[in-house]
Amino acid sequence: MSVYARTVRYFIPFWWQTLLGALLILATTGFSLLKPWPFKYLIDGVLATENSAAAEASRAFLNRWLPDSTPLQIVFWLCVALVLINFLAGLLNLASNFLLLRTGLVALMRLRTDLYAYLQSLPLKFHDSRRTTDSAFRVAYDSQSIQTLYNKGFATIFSSVVMLVGTFTVMYFMNWQLTLASLVVLPAVVWAVRYFAVRIRNQSTTIQERESDLLTVVQEGLSAIRMVHAFGREDFEVGQFQKRAERSLEANLKLNLTSVVSGLVVATLMAAGTALLYYIGSRQVLEGNLTLGDLTVFASYLVMLYQPLEQITYTIWAVEGAAAGAQRCFEVLDKANDVPEMPHAKKMPPARGELRFSDVRFSYDGTRTILQDIDLTISPGQKVAIVGGTGEGKSTLLSLVPRFYDPDGGAVFLDGHDLRTLTKKSLREQISIVLQDTLLFSTTIRENIAYGRATATEEEIVEAARKAQALDFIQKLPEGFGSQVGERGSQLSVGQRQRIGIARAFLKNAPILLLDEPTSALDPATEHSIMNAIFELMEGRTTLIVTHRLATIHQLPRIVVLKNGRVAEDGSGAGLLAAKGIYAELYRSGQYDSAT
Repeated sequence: MSVYARTVRYFIPFWWQTLLGALLILATTGFSLLKPWPFKYLIDGVLATENSAAAEASRAFLNRWLPDSTPLQIVFWLCVALVLINFLAGLLNLASNFLLLRTGLVALMRLRTDLYAYLQSLPLKFHDSRRTTDSAFRVAYDSQSIQTLYNKGFATIFSSVVMLVGTFTVMYFMNWQLTLASLVVLPAVVWAVRYFAVRIRNQSTTIQERESDLLTVVQEGLSAIRMVHAFGREDFEVGQFQKRAERSLEANLKLNLTSVVSGLVVATLMAAGTALLYYIGSRQVLEGNLTLGDLTVFASYLVMLYQPLEQITYTIWAVEGAAAGAQRCFEVLDKANDVPEMPHAKKMPPARGELRFSDVRFSYDGTRTILQDIDLTISPGQKVAIVGGTGEGKSTLLSLVPRFYDPDGGAVFLDGHDLRTLTKKSLREQISIVLQDTLLFSTTIRENIAYGRATATEEEIVEAARKAQALDFIQKLPEGFGSQVGERGSQLSVGQRQRIGIARAFLKNAPILLLDEPTSALDPATEHSIMNAIFELMEGRTTLIVTHRLATIHQLPRIVVLKNGRVAEDGSGAGLLAAKGIYAELYRSGQYDSAT
């Protein structure tokens, strides 16, 4: 399906607004076609001195509508008619523009919502493979193309075509020879439109891509501003920005040059058509076959003929540019969901917490295997640590539980249910997650804690903060739970952010707990304090914890060691030390790196 056909689907629900707008455009065109006629009657019926048949017809028309009026009175009423016709045409044009503009904006909102909602539903594999800024650019900027396609595409082209047909019809019945002469340049204009349209679409696509690159550099440079300052890399970042800005400038210059050249070509062709009409029309006036009033009206209609033709030309180029942006939006909507919701997926009942990995295999790109032959059964309420060297798939294993990814082979079960047969929403309601870097939103502490359960009461939020050992520092803040945390929690320390994340997990109170390097960025004193809160959080929950600080999990009843994507060892800390295998080597070496 073409990009234009897909765009139309967003306007089908607003068919009656579009129909009403089209009727208003027809009425506007009717009044616009009347605009030259007061001039004709002013010239032929009042100012003309000869007694030609056309002049007599104009005077008879005026006497019928304005009997016993002096010439000056007739001029006055013709001027009033001119103002009234223009006012009514402008009023109808205002109404149609407002109605169609509102329809375009509502469709834009729908496309943006669809885009953002689909981006939210796509699995992590999609987001891992592309820049966040590019996705944001498509939602915020590329989506605006749908409004351009409607308001400049449908509205402008429809009104221009109506004006073109109406003007041509009136001109043809007035003087068919002059009308045909004015259309001599039409084939050349059509060729120019098609020739430049292809180039404008390609160049518009390039601009969109380079603007997205530029926005990425800005976002990355500003989000890492502390590191930039710390390493004195301000000049480097400015240089990176300037390179992208120059590439964007180059693309914009090419597009604008194409637009200017195309405009020159079309304007020259239309000027040639106008000159031809004036030449032939002047000859007919001199020969007495055409009155000066008729030539004036015809010249006005020629402008009205060429103006919509020129509008259609520029509109087609604008539409081609907008089509490039719309295509980038539909590219996202066409992406297959690698973790789909099954048609008859069922809601997960309250979970007991039994997890089972059965012959699980997984790779991110289909070539390099991360996990293979994983067979694990975790009993309800059991606490299990997942350890191993860098790149062994520990965090990946955790990510399979909430279905951030689906395994390439085998299956993961919760209480005997294959996770793929469950709705993702009901599955994730059973899981609390605390990550290495707790993500906070740019809002209050209260709203960040309540993010996992929006219906929580104030008392429940306070209790969750107390259990996470966050209450003391929150109460010391000027606005307490109403304090803003800044972008990504920048106004809080790492330990404070981690406590907020733990409080969020306490509040959610899910039967399954996933902990991915929850203390790796903390100093020993803060880690000890937070681990006390984490051990309390583990109570009564099936827990999987990934950490490189083995001392924090050595006393857990079960530790699973991954090696080359497989389960290499499985047992208690003391038993694994006694076995003098991989775990014992990691424990004693102290060279255990961060998780993957």
